[in-house]
Amino acid sequence: MRPYREYLLSSAGVRHPLWLFASAELTWQRPYVAGGTVVDLLDRDAVLAAARELAATTPVLGVLSWDEALIVNTAQVADMLGLPGAGIAGIEGCRDKFRSRQVVTAAGVAQPRFEFVRDEARAVAAAETIGYPVVVKPRGLGASIGVVLAADAPAVRKAFHAAEEASLIGAPAYQGGALIEEYLTGPEISIDGAVVDGRYRPLFVARKTVGMAPYFEELGHMVDANDELLADPRLIATIASAHQAIDFRYGITHTEVKLTERGPVIVEINGRLGGDLIPLLARFATGIDPGAAVVDVALGREPELPSRGEGRCAGVRFGYPATECVVEAVSVPECLPDNDVLAAAALVEPGARMMLPPAEFISRYAYVICAGRDPDSCAAALAASLPQVRLTARDLVPAASGAAGV
Repeated sequence: MRPYREYLLSSAGVRHPLWLFASAELTWQRPYVAGGTVVDLLDRDAVLAAARELAATTPVLGVLSWDEALIVNTAQVADMLGLPGAGIAGIEGCRDKFRSRQVVTAAGVAQPRFEFVRDEARAVAAAETIGYPVVVKPRGLGASIGVVLAADAPAVRKAFHAAEEASLIGAPAYQGGALIEEYLTGPEISIDGAVVDGRYRPLFVARKTVGMAPYFEELGHMVDANDELLADPRLIATIASAHQAIDFRYGITHTEVKLTERGPVIVEINGRLGGDLIPLLARFATGIDPGAAVVDVALGREPELPSRGEGRCAGVRFGYPATECVVEAVSVPECLPDNDVLAAAALVEPGARMMLPPAEFISRYAYVICAGRDPDSCAAALAASLPQVRLTARDLVPAASGAAGV
């Protein structure tokens, strides 16, 4: 996870001294933290015991995590130590997508129609009531893992099993069953915002590119410092109302929204910073330092943000293999003064086996980040750089070999 986490940890450590709870001995993280504790991060009791032990010898002023799987335990630590946090109810309103749907819908905030089901027969019945096509998704995962679009009954049965199987990699409390939801038409965006004492403040908007239908793999994102949606009163009011409905108190959230004909509709609220390098795009585009901002909010204060200048646009595209394969080599473009590439890196090592949905999700071999003065020029820079992101691989079938691209 280093490519996705290091830029956040480094800036967070500059903002305030950190003590890192990790599942293994610290390596690349050491320069950014004052110390660390090795603990089973998914074991709530072990994490709470480690937090009590640390707090007995060292003043602990806040707690944070940007890992979807760990935000519930993070909220438990904050609650136990009396620190600013989302609150148990608030974080469950993010992590448990069924609970979120119930609570936000009851508050009158626009939501897709939905039903949570435990078997494929009920899944088909729910889909027929809602109307095809439907989205089938796990109850407690993120990053579109296990999310499938189904256009008829056979597809719903298949999607139900894919979503339920994907749920097994998550926390036991959210395993089994699947949500059947209305498919919303219109562009999908995400917006990261800060919540301090229940007050919501938008920070940056990302426009999403998805593909690999019927799945919803997130192929890329674009953040524009001048995105007009940041000042859209209906959008911001909808998101703020959804946070109030789940009683989210302190934290940075990543809310996904569909811009439909009936207005903005909440897809989900995630109780953490956005993934997929979206916060890094925001730093390049807006000057906001999300790693520092999340520390500010964990300390119970408004984030320190730069004054908005002209800004620019930054985008990322991820390389996915065209077929399931074994990686031989990955090459990416250099960041040079005469191009618009801000960052690029391989995400896998030679020998890695790459599978495609539904066998494996987020199967990426590289990324490239480019900038432009506006979305069009940023898109053009990404298009020019993508041919330079190269994967050499052999097919998983021993008799076949070849190369795949972005």
